[in-house]
Amino acid sequence: MTMDPAARTEAEAVYEQARIGRAMTRGTHPGVLVVDFSCGFTDPECSLGSELTGAVLATKRLLDVARPGGIPVVFTTIGFDRGAEAGNVWLQKIPSLLDLELNGRWVEIDPRLERQPEEVVVLKKGASAFFGTNLPAVLLAAQVDTVVLCGATTSGCVRATAVDLVQYGWPTLVPRECVGDRAAGPHEANLFDIQAKYADVVSVGDAEEYLKANPRT
Repeated sequence: MTMDPAARTEAEAVYEQARIGRAMTRGTHPGVLVVDFSCGFTDPECSLGSELTGAVLATKRLLDVARPGGIPVVFTTIGFDRGAEAGNVWLQKIPSLLDLELNGRWVEIDPRLERQPEEVVVLKKGASAFFGTNLPAVLLAAQVDTVVLCGATTSGCVRATAVDLVQYGWPTLVPRECVGDRAAGPHEANLFDIQAKYADVVSVGDAEEYLKANPRT
């Protein structure tokens, strides 16, 4: 399931008339933010997981460009303590999130991404990578002025993070091959909306060329 072509064309015309969806100005100090490519989301054996191999491998391809250039890489993961989550209303909506137990396998970053020891992992308990975390301090300390955003899910934590990135003032690129969702319809609709309002949805090739042109070492 994808966006109906007629509906997409109509929306594009409306947004163009309203001058929505213009490109952002990219900085020269990029960082890569990988949201929730933990095993709980990338392994279909987990209740929250789905088949995201293509997006994971495309992200690894991007990391293989970023790392030699000294470009900061930051990961996020979601983890919960089953006995200490009173008041988290999100768990009422998605009780399967409790399967992401702290210190369990589902919270670990997908090993195919080959996370390096110096790469920060931000633990979160909400959709946005910014909510209740030290991510702003991490990005500021690394002098990141533009974020390349990858991860899962497109309709959930990726979108929520893209909204906060623009609100915090970070221009953002979302390589379409590097994000994924458990259902095609929400994935496509949210990529459309992210491009219109919050970030620049680009090809992984475009993102690679940008990183190559702006090494940090």
